[in-house]
Amino acid sequence: MFLNYIKVFFVKKSLNKNLDNVKKSAFTTDIQTVGLLIDGNDFSKKEALLTELVSKGIVEKNIKIVVYKDKFDKKEAYTCPTFGINHLNWRGEITEKFLKDFIKEEFDLLISYYDIEKPMLMLITQNSKAKFKVGFATIDKRLNRLMINTNVREYKVFVNELFKYLKNIKPNTI
Repeated sequence: MFLNYIKVFFVKKSLNKNLDNVKKSAFTTDIQTVGLLIDGNDFSKKEALLTELVSKGIVEKNIKIVVYKDKFDKKEAYTCPTFGINHLNWRGEITEKFLKDFIKEEFDLLISYYDIEKPMLMLITQNSKAKFKVGFATIDKRLNRLMINTNVREYKVFVNELFKYLKNIKPNTI
């Protein structure tokens, strides 16, 4: 338990040091690939969110989902790749291969679907190589290029607002 506090401390320290250096990119391409980072503690309707994204024209096989759980149980079978604080070493570095691969992938769009600031989720968002990052307005403004002011449980509103803004940014993309 104490080791987890040390891990979180190092993650927060790293975040604070690097947040001012976050590269802001413009939305210039059609959306082909989407990374979806979900806080599984506060949101359990990932299938409904996925269906909503598919209804807006995103191909389901091009959406990669990663879920965060505060209490990660290695014995439990998860339907999506799931991670927790256990997937950090004592210096606050990511140790899980699927998570490193998720960060390295250059998604056209990364949706950070969490509205409570948690260092693990913020670390993934910050380090992601995604071309365009979207999240909630309650999260640090330096992490995402587009922030949507809604509640995490209102996934339909979030997706509708997201695609409305994306169409305004670059017409004829979706």
